[in-house]
Amino acid sequence: MKKFVQASVAAIALIASVTPCALAATAPSAQAGPAETAHPMTAADLDAFFGGMTSYAIRRDDIAGAVVVVVKDERVLFSHGYGYADVAKRTPVVPGTTLFRPGSTSKLFTWTAVMQLVQAGKIDLDADVNRYLDFRIPEPLGKITVRNLMTHTPGWEDVARDLLLPKASDLYPIRNYLIERMPNQIFRPGTVIAYSNYGATLAGYIVQRVSGVPFERYVRERVFAPLKMTHSTWLQPPPPALAPHMATGYVKASDGHSVPFEVVEAVPAGAATVSAMDMAHFMLAYLDGGTYDGGTILEPATIRQMWTRQIEPAPGTNLNGFDLGFYQENRNGQEIVGHAGDLEAFHADLHLLPKDRVGVFFAFNSAGKDGAVEQVRVQLFRHFLDRYYPYVPPAETTVADPQADAKRVAGWYQSSRRIERALRFVYTLGQTSVTARSEGTIEVDSLKNPAGVPIRWREVGPLYYRQVDGQSHLKFNTGAQGAVESFASDEFIPVEMSQRVSGLETLGSVKTLLLLTVVVFVVSLLIRLGAWIARRSLKLRFVITPDERWVHLAARIGAIAFLLAILGWVAVLSDPDSILEKSFVTKMELLYVLGLVAVAGCLGILAETGVRVARGPGGWLVRSGEVIVALAGLYAIWFLLAFGMVSFATNF
Repeated sequence: MKKFVQASVAAIALIASVTPCALAATAPSAQAGPAETAHPMTAADLDAFFGGMTSYAIRRDDIAGAVVVVVKDERVLFSHGYGYADVAKRTPVVPGTTLFRPGSTSKLFTWTAVMQLVQAGKIDLDADVNRYLDFRIPEPLGKITVRNLMTHTPGWEDVARDLLLPKASDLYPIRNYLIERMPNQIFRPGTVIAYSNYGATLAGYIVQRVSGVPFERYVRERVFAPLKMTHSTWLQPPPPALAPHMATGYVKASDGHSVPFEVVEAVPAGAATVSAMDMAHFMLAYLDGGTYDGGTILEPATIRQMWTRQIEPAPGTNLNGFDLGFYQENRNGQEIVGHAGDLEAFHADLHLLPKDRVGVFFAFNSAGKDGAVEQVRVQLFRHFLDRYYPYVPPAETTVADPQADAKRVAGWYQSSRRIERALRFVYTLGQTSVTARSEGTIEVDSLKNPAGVPIRWREVGPLYYRQVDGQSHLKFNTGAQGAVESFASDEFIPVEMSQRVSGLETLGSVKTLLLLTVVVFVVSLLIRLGAWIARRSLKLRFVITPDERWVHLAARIGAIAFLLAILGWVAVLSDPDSILEKSFVTKMELLYVLGLVAVAGCLGILAETGVRVARGPGGWLVRSGEVIVALAGLYAIWFLLAFGMVSFATNF
């Protein structure tokens, strides 16, 4: 959810020092070695384990509060709150009543509702979504099915605008949202995983259309009520009966500033508010064939269908993929399904181990220092697995000559979860690089260990890599001609793929050429300014024809407009909350106008260079300088056009 906004805006930095955003939260790598004996999973052992780790982690990483619930064999085995639901009031976290925002984990309620209607024969997973709608979804690259929605493979670009709203009074009907914020289809359906909040919201609207009941009411009556989830709601903010139990959100516990209640327009994608104990009921129902304490939400066969792999990000491997609604998190030899969720302050994770009938739910009300909650929650679950499901990965031998493939896969990659029609530059700054090392291993700069050091990967099969001293794998996919096109890894959750980028659109090229363009324009303007000052002081005349004067003026305006456009985008996107403001679109439109002026002015630079090179004045040194300025102008034009900075697109 809001993680998209923060990740995008965080990528905007000084042009000369861009750091690519991580693809997903990473965690300590499991080390190969002798397997330890599994600890007995008892309430006492869980209390000792989580009590030490969680309490220490939230203090160290400036997280206000957390809650942990573990269910096993039809009962809640362990539940505990840590830290504070409200720091100022020193209100403790109570698993049964304290309310957290699970973010995108809310989608599991939506997918449950969809599968209830599939089970009833009212929705066909492989039917075109347009069958169930009262407006039309364009499908230029192929039919989009309900199954595509549940596996995040409809082929859509991402949607950010109005995903979150400043206040509850700004909420509007999801039908209007779906029509007004409709994304473009950029991939063939069923081929590329690209996480889509829009898709989940559309699924919720389909539930509403097919059932004839408002979505929120449907889930309340058909999911929350049967499972006795009495502390769960879609209302934003929660109703008066639940409002006193709402945890306060923070970025950091120590800064003393709470985050206002985050309002989600895309309700089915992430607007729920729940207690940890209610999530325990939900997990128990899934682990017990769809039933909890006499209430039933799904049939066992339907749940088995939901936990069946639908799409693989790396065909021919065992890398985690997507089931129906749930994604796979297999690790330590265990089959695991789950879903995470994020807002700015609240963060949650749900994990189910179906064969052992074990479920784990974490929730936090702070992002923590430098977003540390990402790593905290991943570490907690991985250490949980190591304690109760110790594992020694099978031996895999490194291939004989890995250097050739290491060079072959080296380069720049971008996430399949991106917006194409606007803010493309933001996603360019989020590219990740794969680097080949001399001994044949590779590094992916977005996949780091807790010390911030990139994980090394060794090739154990054709374009198939295993983490050095760990169990994670990474696979590069190729096209029909054998060219490397993308990679996927089970080191991060399978909600996106990393697709290869080449040519001028790579981050390496952009950083170098954009910086050079800025330097050339600044130096050129300073030289022109110095010449003007010198002429004024010496009372010299600048001899130029009227036509040349206009071209000269246009060229100067072009350089200045380009510099202002770049600075303007950096300034507008430097505030993570700016994208939520109504004025954001106005600012975009003004920057588009500035970009258009820059393009016209840079054409003036090219014209001026042609005149100067052909007619003078100046010798070869002056004319060479003019050519350099023209090349900078040419790149500036390409940059503004290629990255949509004159597109006037405001639906993003």
